[in-house]
Amino acid sequence: MAIDTVLLAVGPMDTVRAEELAETVLEVAEPLGASVVIGHAFTEDEYEEFREDLGFEDRVENVDPDAVAARRPPVGDLEERFAEAGVETEVRGALGEISSAVVDMAIDVDADRMVVGGRRRSPAEKAVLGSVSQEIILQAPCPVTYFRDLDVME
Repeated sequence: MAIDTVLLAVGPMDTVRAEELAETVLEVAEPLGASVVIGHAFTEDEYEEFREDLGFEDRVENVDPDAVAARRPPVGDLEERFAEAGVETEVRGALGEISSAVVDMAIDVDADRMVVGGRRRSPAEKAVLGSVSQEIILQAPCPVTYFRDLDVME
């Protein structure tokens, strides 16, 4: 199976692990000459909460999800890192329920591989709060590499 497109799904919590996520993606994309789609999904509430910080005046119904994604951390840093490595990059945004939006994005870009990050959580936390990463992995249309923080649980 050829890998032409890698989808790196990121969210605001991925800022702390952006460099590690970039390295993980580059291990696959760079030697194969694959392009990378940096995808950032967000809910309407998240958009409205950060709209002014992002420099947008439009309400959620008038927004271009790709433009919002391009302004959300850590997307800019990731774009820069991939450009330095000579890897073709595209930014995609999606509005809606996060896990479904990311899976739909993978289908839309015909991703051959996905990379998602997550944090270490106890089984009880996962049961009570759910896991966006877990939902993405279970519904993904392609293989998924899961990068998790290895910080000790507190």
